Amino acid sequence: MGKKAKNEKKPKGAEKTAAKMEKKVSKRSKREEEDLEALIAEFQSLDAKKTHVVETACPPPAPRLNASLSAHPDKDELILFGGEIFNGKKTYLYNDLFFYNIKKNSWVKSEIPNPPPPRCSHQAVTVSQGGGQLWVFGGEFASPNGEQFYHYKDLWVLHLATHTWENIKAPGGPSGRSGHRMALSKRQLLVFGGFHESTRDFIYYNDIYSFSLDTFSWSRLSALGTAPSPRSACQMTSMPDGSGVIIYGGYSKVRLKKDIEKGTIHSDMFLLKQEGKDGQEKWAWSRLNPSGNKPPPRSGFSMAVGPAGRSVLFGGVCDDEEEETLEGDFYNDIYLYDMVKNRWYPGHCRGNKPDKKKRRRGKKDEADGEAADKVTEEEGPQGPTEVIKEIVTEDGTVMTIKEVIPGAQEVGEDEDEEEEDVSASALVEPCPRSSAMAAMRQGKLYLYGGMFEVGNRQFTLNDLYCLDLHKMDQWEVLIEMDPKTQEWLEESESEDDDDDEEEEMEGGAEGGEEESDEEDGNNHPAVKDEETLSEYQARTEQYWIGLARTNMGPDTKDKKVAKVALAMAKVFYEDGLEDA
Repeated sequence: MGKKAKNEKKPKGAEKTAAKMEKKVSKRSKREEEDLEALIAEFQSLDAKKTHVVETACPPPAPRLNASLSAHPDKDELILFGGEIFNGKKTYLYNDLFFYNIKKNSWVKSEIPNPPPPRCSHQAVTVSQGGGQLWVFGGEFASPNGEQFYHYKDLWVLHLATHTWENIKAPGGPSGRSGHRMALSKRQLLVFGGFHESTRDFIYYNDIYSFSLDTFSWSRLSALGTAPSPRSACQMTSMPDGSGVIIYGGYSKVRLKKDIEKGTIHSDMFLLKQEGKDGQEKWAWSRLNPSGNKPPPRSGFSMAVGPAGRSVLFGGVCDDEEEETLEGDFYNDIYLYDMVKNRWYPGHCRGNKPDKKKRRRGKKDEADGEAADKVTEEEGPQGPTEVIKEIVTEDGTVMTIKEVIPGAQEVGEDEDEEEEDVSASALVEPCPRSSAMAAMRQGKLYLYGGMFEVGNRQFTLNDLYCLDLHKMDQWEVLIEMDPKTQEWLEESESEDDDDDEEEEMEGGAEGGEEESDEEDGNNHPAVKDEETLSEYQARTEQYWIGLARTNMGPDTKDKKVAKVALAMAKVFYEDGLEDA
């Protein structure tokens, strides 16, 4: 018996391979991380000089992605921490802390002594104990040139009642990583997956760790069954009864040859459940096969836990990888997953419909209005739906990055009325994006920031939207994106060239006004007096399509060009309004 037990403890072949790869990656990245540790130490020494909490009313935080946005456990507040931005030449990491007051629609920057060092792609979870706490684990720090990475394995807690940071030093936790997921399950924090990367190697994880909020100790869980394949950036949702978590999707890549890598977008779903009596609990993986309309494959989507046992998925990007090009479709759609029914639903906004149309439709429309707080019934979602055809690999685990989405129309609806609905709802809608921050409070989804790309340029956002999931009528704009915050520096330009161009534009060189306007991106159609965004987009549609086509190339699909054109018009709308 003793010999058999000894053999059972030996790691399996796949585990051995993963352990060797982790050791290899860790060894190669050690020198890089040592270089960055000195830079991180400088940030911490500056923060250590702060001795008092300073809270300042402020405008919205700078544009960013891969930050954490969490709902305060006891107040109508959102907590934003960390994140990153790339301006075309340099990568900047943040460790600033902001509180958003939902009722007042206002931001406060809170400078607290000895915070965690700057990071992105970390995870944060709020709990009610101790007057409210924000727990932060892991993430990464990158050098300004984006060529070196430091992966954190530290655990921090922000005591919301006293506004103090505390570094929890507990042994036995996960290795350094980013892109992992963390969720609260009863009295423990569960951490799954993520990746660790150096300039030459990388590894993706599928391990699961538990941190007890009672004993402040880590433990690695040995779950029965087949676990999800290694991945990062998945969706991890706690079951309503706290018995476990659900894992959906994610991203991973493998190295085919020395300089060739292949990325995979995962679309499978798993349940990790705890069973058994106290002191004899066992964890087990099982594969889920949900019904309904599943989201098309994507990465970089945002996630939040909604009311009535539903998780919410927003946006993301689907990259079409070819030999020498990488082109992405960005989304701004919503999908809801019902954990009780094990079913996906597309979340369509109904829009604000005019009263005259409600009278014209009569009792049928009134019945629809009474059911507005329900996204769907047993028979499926009401209104237009997306029919999705997905291709699955032989093992049924990984879905390819190709989808067909034919437009579906509502049965028995007048075409003119449908067009009016579209124009009404189009007035308020986040532009397509990936890596946005999402949080849920009182049944409302809050969405902040993220990014999208046009050609080689990356737009990083700092707008804030809200959607009431009970009504599902339309998005509410809480904070418009400020075009002045958009900065993009071409990688080929030197700092001296940037200074020369800036001086030339400020000096207003004679005869060069039109050329300067083209270079700084302001030579776009002006916004007319009292013109709405929808009207501006319709009037200037061909201009933006031409500009998007120039950036994206002649082989890009018309649908993708049109989507990007609308996003560009929205980004520059406020700037054009000021020019008018």
